[in-house]
Formats: sequence, C-alpha cells, structure tokens
Amino acid sequence: MAKSTRPKASSSKVESDGGTLNTSVPKEAREQVAEALTKAVADSYTLYAKTLGVHWNVQGRDFFGLHKLTDAQYNELHTAADALAERIRALGKLAPTGSETFRALTVIENEAPHKPTQQMIAELARDNEAVARRMSEFAELADEAGDLFTHDMLVARIGVHEENAWMLRSSLGE
Repeated sequence: MAKSTRPKASSSKVESDGGTLNTSVPKEAREQVAEALTKAVADSYTLYAKTLGVHWNVQGRDFFGLHKLTDAQYNELHTAADALAERIRALGKLAPTGSETFRALTVIENEAPHKPTQQMIAELARDNEAVARRMSEFAELADEAGDLFTHDMLVARIGVHEENAWMLRSSLGE
C-alpha cells in the first residue's frame, strides 16, 4: 500500500459537528471571530425585522418611496444575516437562533410601539449607524485574527449600513 502524500494537518483543528476543521483561521481565533459574528447576525436579523416592520407601517405623502426603500433594505439584510450565519458555520460554530438570543446580543431596540413615520425612519438611520460601528469593531477583530474572508465580509457590511443610513437620513431631508 502506497504511503499518502497529503500534508499533515496543522494544529489548528477543532472538532465540530462530528467533523474536523482545518481552515486558514487558527482555532482560538475562530472562537473569537464566531462570537463577534454571532452578534453581527443578531444585529442584522433584528434590524431586518425592524426594517420590515417600518416597511409595513410607513405612511404619508412619501409612502411609496419609503416603502420601496425599506423593501430593498430589509431584503438585503435578510441575505446578509444568512451569509453571516453561514460564515459562523464555516468556522465550526452554531449560528444563533431565536428572539431571546437575538435580543440579548443586539444593539438594536425593536420592542417599541408603532411611531410616526419620520421617527421610525430616523431611528432606522441611527440603527444602521450603530450596526456599522459594531461591524467595524468586528472587522478589526477578524483582521487581527488573520481571518481575511470574515474581515472583507464585515467591511462590506459597514459600507451597506452607512449607505442605508445616508439614504434614510436623506429621505428625511437631513
């Protein structure tokens, strides 16, 4: 029987879901990055739900434009939350689930009663800015951990949230 010519696995293996991971990211770094991504998923999913609620309840003379704007934003957030959760899984951890978990991990307040449209839009703008700042912290952590893929993913999220905030503020005339 011929001897295998495959290189030996590095010491950065972690057991997860019955399989062995040997990625470009060391085990210790995967733990930290996955924890940050768990918060990013909670922020993204909570902001998705909040944006969807605004989409459903927006009214007034700017209804159509705001309805379309929030439609685009909540759909993009849904896709982003999925991609972030899948990255957590690729790092060997379980993605967060459930309202209580999201509520405990997010910086977004989504339990307030319905508000006038202008207040809801202003709040979404501030929420997007808060998420952009958190994504920046998480991107720095990923960079320090040597997780280039997650870093780039989070940097892209920063741009989306800053653009969303700008569009929302601009729709208010700010």
